[in-house]
Order: sequence, then structure tokens, then C-alpha cells
Amino acid sequence: MRKERLDRVGLAALIAVTLLLAVNQIVVKEVNRGLQPVFFAGARSALAVAFVFAWLQYRGLWHRVRWADLGPGLAIGAVFAAEFLCLFMALDLTAVGRASVIFYSMPLWLAVAAHFWLPNERITPKRGFGLGLAFIGTAWAILSKSPSGHASVAGDILALVGAWGWAGTAFLARKTRLREAGPEAQLFWMVLISGPILLAASPLFGPLIRDVQAMHWVWLVLQAGVVVAGVFITWLWLLSVYPTSTVASFSFLTPLFAIILGYFIFDEALSFGLMMAAGFVAAGIILINRR
Repeated sequence: MRKERLDRVGLAALIAVTLLLAVNQIVVKEVNRGLQPVFFAGARSALAVAFVFAWLQYRGLWHRVRWADLGPGLAIGAVFAAEFLCLFMALDLTAVGRASVIFYSMPLWLAVAAHFWLPNERITPKRGFGLGLAFIGTAWAILSKSPSGHASVAGDILALVGAWGWAGTAFLARKTRLREAGPEAQLFWMVLISGPILLAASPLFGPLIRDVQAMHWVWLVLQAGVVVAGVFITWLWLLSVYPTSTVASFSFLTPLFAIILGYFIFDEALSFGLMMAAGFVAAGIILINRR
């Protein structure tokens, strides 16, 4: 059932999703040391097919994967492949902080698309101001922190294209007939189509195996089972129930969670800039969700 405003269930799910996505950024950067990024993304999608199929069977939803949806399924799967090819390459080439702040500009692109092509999703001046505040806060938090790792113009551009891909999959999930299939079926099309595309393209990006360790394979399986089959299904469900711009706005929390995790795991300082940024993000989310 479609809801016009965020409730407690939606809020709790959004916070959990954003936290897990922050952990995911760190995991991807680590696994890229052992597996070539495009091969890693393709292997993750290929493994996720089994997890998502099992979930569809368990929930009795397999009938929602229909041949009639092949066209939009191919489209959303191809965009999904482009999104993660760009993101995994970006995390390989540039610092996690830089990739995160650019990739999580996605709500801006999705809000613009929704404003023109989705009913009841127009950007009011107040919501636009809230999105602006949240983005400024996230950028301030990460850029003022001088994150470790090297920067790369190519990596930054890839992160931006990845953000467009993310917005594209969210838009297609709402705009095409796939919206009637539900989030689980949408995700099945994404991983089913993206896996072969990414695996076929991966030899173009260098050796498939780098300095792989046993834990990298463990992270690969967890990525397929927990992140893709768990977090992404929840994300698509949230998009199907709550206003698109509201759901997307919470993704601004992910880079902030990444900094907080760095504080506890790597003993990084919680700077004044971070505190101010958190205030900007909170103010932006309040403005977006006020009646």
C-alpha cells in the first residue's frame, strides 16, 4: 500500500539500510584489493541470482517474474550493471570519501527525474531547500575530513555516472510496468541481467584475480546474500511504498555513517566539521518530510 509520508517502520528500515550501505563501501574497497572490481561486481550479481530466486520461492512470489516484463527487465538490468561497474571502479581509483559524496548525490538526480515524470513527486521550494542542505552537509562532512587515499578525476567521474545509474534504476522501478511486479522481482531482473554483462566485460579491465585472500571470497558471498538480496530488496520495497524523494534523501546519511564507523574502527577524530554537517543533514531531512 502506497503511503504519502514516512512512518516508524519506514524510518527504522531506512536507517538500517543506510548503515549497511556505509559498511558496504568499506567492504568493496577491501575486496577490490583481491578481485578486479568489474569481475567482483559481476560475480556478486551472479551469486545473488540464487539468493534472490530462493527468496522469491520462499515468499511465493516467483509468479511475479513474467516474460511480459522482459523489455523493462533488460533495461533495468543493463542500467544496474552500469551503476556498479562505475561504482566499483570508482572505489578502486579514488578515495572512499570522495566516491561516496559524489555517488550519494543520487537523490538530486532522482528528484529531478521524479519532478518531471512521476506523479505527485514535484519538488517544492521547501523540499528543494532540504535536499540542498542535506547535500551540503554530506559534502562538508567528507571533504573537510581530508579522507585518506588517493584522488582521481577518472574515479570521480565514474562515481558520478554510478549515481546517475542508481537514480536510473530507481526511476525505472517506479515508471515502468515493473512497479507492479514488486521489489523482489525487480531485483531479480537486475542481477539476472547485470551478472552476465559485467562478467563478459570484466576481462577488458585487467586480470580478474589480484592479491586475493580467503576473506575476500567470504565478503563476496556476504555481499551477494546480505547486501544485494537483503538491503537492495528493502531499498526497492521502500521506494514502492514511500515517496521517492523522501526515501532517496536518507541516502545522505550513508557517508556520515561511514565517518562514524571510521571513528570507532580506525580511531578517527570526530571533527567540528562533522558535527556541523550532521546538523545540516538532519535539518534537510526534517524539511523534506514536514507536512
